[in-house]
Amino acid sequence: MNDGLWVFGYGSLIWRPGFEFVERRPALLRGVHRSLCLYSYVHRGTPERPGLVAGLDHGGACRGVAFRVAAENREPVLDYLREREQLNYCYLEQYRAIQLDSDPENNGNGRRRTVSALCFVVNRAHEQYCGGLGLKDKVALVLDGHGVSGTAIDYLDSLIECLKGLGIQDEGLMRLQSQVHDAIGKTIKSRDADQLVTS
Repeated sequence: MNDGLWVFGYGSLIWRPGFEFVERRPALLRGVHRSLCLYSYVHRGTPERPGLVAGLDHGGACRGVAFRVAAENREPVLDYLREREQLNYCYLEQYRAIQLDSDPENNGNGRRRTVSALCFVVNRAHEQYCGGLGLKDKVALVLDGHGVSGTAIDYLDSLIECLKGLGIQDEGLMRLQSQVHDAIGKTIKSRDADQLVTS
């Protein structure tokens, strides 16, 4: 059987793939991990006020979602993904072995299958790579980022919600989310207090 193309999603592709697929399966990719390690200059920020988006950075493992594309749609989907993901060439296109979860139609029984999938791995040599940022800096960027696809806050919230739906608890992302929303709450309280004083 010709599988056409498998695509590994770890960020916004999970909740907004944007292309036609014939199968969607939870999957595991070893050798890289999900990290908010890229300044976003387009989708969730601008060059002047960058946001943060996820990349696959070196080391560890990443649970995500694999999409199988029919052979006849392979080239159109590749064109779409390159236009969407490679605006500034922050990622390296790599085909890597991923492990698909057991087929749900078989009640989760049977061996897990390994396939080769297209993965967008972060280019550490790119100027937008920011893997060394601390939590405080990440909070500031998420709070400030807004691009053509929306805010960096919405991106972070959507990512965590989708991961929870897959049974994935990313403690680092959840810690960041907590601090971001704490900061939003403090800003709202401060603004309300100022309005009471001036009213």
